[in-house]
Amino acid sequence: MDRRNFLIGSTAVGALMVAGKGLAMAQDAGGSAPDLTQFPRNETVIVHNPEGIIRNPAWFNLWAVGAGNGTSNGLHNLTTDTLWFIDPDAGIEGASENAVYNSLADDVWQYNDDFTEMTVKLKKGIYWSDGVEFTADDVVFTVEKQAATPGTPYNGAFSAQVAEVTAPDPYTVHFKLKNPNSRFHALFSVRWTAAWIMPKHVYENVEDILSYDANPPVSIGPYTLHSFDPNGTWYIWEKREDWQRTAMGMIAEPKPRYIIYRNNISTDNRLIEIRNGNLDMVHDLTPEGTFSVVQQDPQIQGWFPGFPYAHPDPTLVMAIFNHQNPKFQDKRVRWALALMLDARAMSMASYRGAATLSAISVPPTGTHPRDYHAPLQDFLINYEIDTGTSKVKPYDPNIGVQIADMVRPQFGDAVPSDETAVRNAFGYGWWKQNIPAAEELLTAAGFTKNGNQWMMPDGQPFTFSVMVPQEGVVNRLGVIIAQTWAQNGIGATAEVDADTWGRQRVGNYECNIAWAVETWGGHPDLSFFMDSYHSAYVAEPGQSQPDRNWMRWKDPRLDEIIEKIRGIDFNDPKGIEYGHDFVKLHLEEMPNIPIMAYNVFSIQSNRFWTGWPNAENNYANPVTNWSNGRYIFTQISPVEGAA
Repeated sequence: MDRRNFLIGSTAVGALMVAGKGLAMAQDAGGSAPDLTQFPRNETVIVHNPEGIIRNPAWFNLWAVGAGNGTSNGLHNLTTDTLWFIDPDAGIEGASENAVYNSLADDVWQYNDDFTEMTVKLKKGIYWSDGVEFTADDVVFTVEKQAATPGTPYNGAFSAQVAEVTAPDPYTVHFKLKNPNSRFHALFSVRWTAAWIMPKHVYENVEDILSYDANPPVSIGPYTLHSFDPNGTWYIWEKREDWQRTAMGMIAEPKPRYIIYRNNISTDNRLIEIRNGNLDMVHDLTPEGTFSVVQQDPQIQGWFPGFPYAHPDPTLVMAIFNHQNPKFQDKRVRWALALMLDARAMSMASYRGAATLSAISVPPTGTHPRDYHAPLQDFLINYEIDTGTSKVKPYDPNIGVQIADMVRPQFGDAVPSDETAVRNAFGYGWWKQNIPAAEELLTAAGFTKNGNQWMMPDGQPFTFSVMVPQEGVVNRLGVIIAQTWAQNGIGATAEVDADTWGRQRVGNYECNIAWAVETWGGHPDLSFFMDSYHSAYVAEPGQSQPDRNWMRWKDPRLDEIIEKIRGIDFNDPKGIEYGHDFVKLHLEEMPNIPIMAYNVFSIQSNRFWTGWPNAENNYANPVTNWSNGRYIFTQISPVEGAA
């Protein structure tokens, strides 16, 4: 097949919608796929977007909530910007510091002494795609307009936190806050998304911004809309001629002329399409699919050069207990449940061994192994639990080595053997399964055993449901956890539910298998999840709970740590010290059981483009729906001879 004459595949069945290119606009949704010979492969990157069918494909206004539009279709990846980016991985060397990029901002945030004011200096020479210069007026308008407009994404945050925002000059923004907040800048710091800056000159002329489709969107990024499928399955973006006048372009030139985002592709078709050269980046596959495709096609890579291939997301899957349920209010019970689990069985059942374990409540991803996992190894190895009958040291630093040995007969040399590589891939360790110690803890907590059934202090059987999603690795993980507890006398049963997140948010569960921690990843600060752990945010039973403290854990010592973090600068080294204090408190209480990173089997093809990030050159998160991934396009290059 001629490389220039590639297909967009089975999803490209709709008519081509064209944005300002002078091409014919077909309205028949049942029309044929467009002629794509105009998109040579040495100029075009094709990206899998994990979104399903986009219900409102012609909508490009990101400042109206619930419009049914696509987000990860290139819109927030290529056309938006805000003050700072924080990559979940290390960031491009020389362009970022501690994974922090100055994007529209010319420097990091500047607070006054009590964190009630923040000043931002902006870069000069940045222009919107219609030729209007970006200035401080755009930032002021963004904050004031959203604060005054319910239904915009940052209405609550801006109206609650900002007393005044002004522009002393065209390249300076000054905020006065209603209360001290050393993390206010986080609203403008991209992790997955953030407060995107609005083009004032466009939206100030719109009567109702919530009903404005912004088609085509005015871009502050280096790409503009070329065309899209009215059926909502693909979007094509073209590099601006003046890409240098964007914040991303000031780092380096984005190499592709065109970037195509394709969505609503089944898992099986993703494999077929990347093998056929119709995808360069796939968001995720099943573990089995990844193992198969990297073995069959040497041009396809995962995050690790060999097993386990997957990228550890800056999220941490846990067994989350509802602390408002009396069954889980004794830490000895929670620790007993932890010591009944077998890390090897959980890894094999969920990820077929390709799991990155974490015994502490910090994801083993990005720079966190450097700042948390490695420095705390001696503490963990010597950590001791008094069961009431004996004292045990529960931590096993060699679990990762054991799992590597378990999968090596199947995957051979693809499994790392170097100790550092094993730790990075499989985790730094986990708890030893210790049934006698678990039983001693339950006995000390007043539990008794009737045959093989543990009875609670009130004489009732110790039974509860373990909520799991309908499918995927977390479903597999939850099922093996429930089975393990049941085998050891706990009446635990897996409960499959399509609305695990909704039920968790209102406390309508007993134990849930999901992630309860999300971090910046590339930056050591833990405030992304820690702030919501404060007891002030814990809701009454049945009421919606702010994100991430879904176990509804209250502890005055936890509040004290959070308040210390709130009182220091984001980049203060004391933040890591306070993070260690949190880890140690979490270990003492075991409010939920940290298990493993949410590993994503993202893959890339080196058939047409090369230079993708990986564990050995971890300059960016490869997961395609994250807007941080835009920096990848400045680092990749077309393969010589590809066309």
